[in-house]
Amino acid sequence: MNISEHPNISVYGKIDGTQVHLIHLDNGILGCSVLTYGCILASLNVPDSSGGMTDVVLGYDSLEEYVSSSGRMGAVIGRYANRIKGGRFDLDHHPVQLSLNRGPDHIHGGFRGFDKRVWKISGCSDACVELSYTSKDGEEGYPGNMDVTVRYELIGPSLRISYRAVSDRDTVCNLTNHSYFNLSGGNGIGDHRITIRSGRYIEAGPEGIPTGSIREASGDTDLRGSRCLDGDPRYDLCYLLDPGDVCAVCRSDTTGIAMSVSIDMPAMQFYTADNLSDRIGKNGMPMGRHSGICFETQYPPDAPNHPEFGYRPLRKGEVYDHHATFSFSVRAGSDATPAYPS
Repeated sequence: MNISEHPNISVYGKIDGTQVHLIHLDNGILGCSVLTYGCILASLNVPDSSGGMTDVVLGYDSLEEYVSSSGRMGAVIGRYANRIKGGRFDLDHHPVQLSLNRGPDHIHGGFRGFDKRVWKISGCSDACVELSYTSKDGEEGYPGNMDVTVRYELIGPSLRISYRAVSDRDTVCNLTNHSYFNLSGGNGIGDHRITIRSGRYIEAGPEGIPTGSIREASGDTDLRGSRCLDGDPRYDLCYLLDPGDVCAVCRSDTTGIAMSVSIDMPAMQFYTADNLSDRIGKNGMPMGRHSGICFETQYPPDAPNHPEFGYRPLRKGEVYDHHATFSFSVRAGSDATPAYPS
């Protein structure tokens, strides 16, 4: 494929002499853009109740801002998403020590995880792009050379993200996307309503490291009924998902946009950006605390150290193959809170 001649691909900038490209996708219903830096979902334009389009993911206007700013906005996270206590786990009774990039712990793949790498375009069409990256043996402490591909595909009113990985040694793998969704296009999430299909979550300490206990959801942690995220919605919880295709539904009262999340993973980190610092995003939009919502579809944090979470390593030659689908509709009216499909 000749990238320089592809109508959907343009040069976005350079990092250390390496070109970073921006890929535009459109299927006549949704439109989105993806960066080769971090495999970032930079925009996602969705029809709203006014007849226009709303960009429902937060981000920046320039490559320099993506590189210099924290938050991993829109990026693919790996080799292991979320936290690993002490950056250490045993793999078949052999200790593995990862880099420590969050105090005494490891988070989101380390100092230069997949979110800070330039990916290659391995395929592109009007509504689909596939990006690839090879993570070398020992990178951030992880064993094995691992070939990773991520596919963004627009299918009708849905964005489907597919993750695939193969390693030449036994290792661990846990990939997710770290987009901050705002179905109103900005100005906070106080008008958002959320439902999550889960009656259990993983108890975590103040640094987000699991204690090993699995708690029954109750009170503010029970989101099986529709809940408005006004006030001070402090959520950074890993929910163990109940059976069923759709695991979460979110809706904006302002735009009428409803989003359902479908995954084939056992857990989802639900995060309301409580620790996101004040900054300026796309088109001069102020961002900060409670300006977006992350639906991080994944295995639980620190699962290699917790057999009770049911995680198993990625064995040599095995294929890690998982998918997440974000589907959109417009639901006008204050009583049109989205419900699970029957």
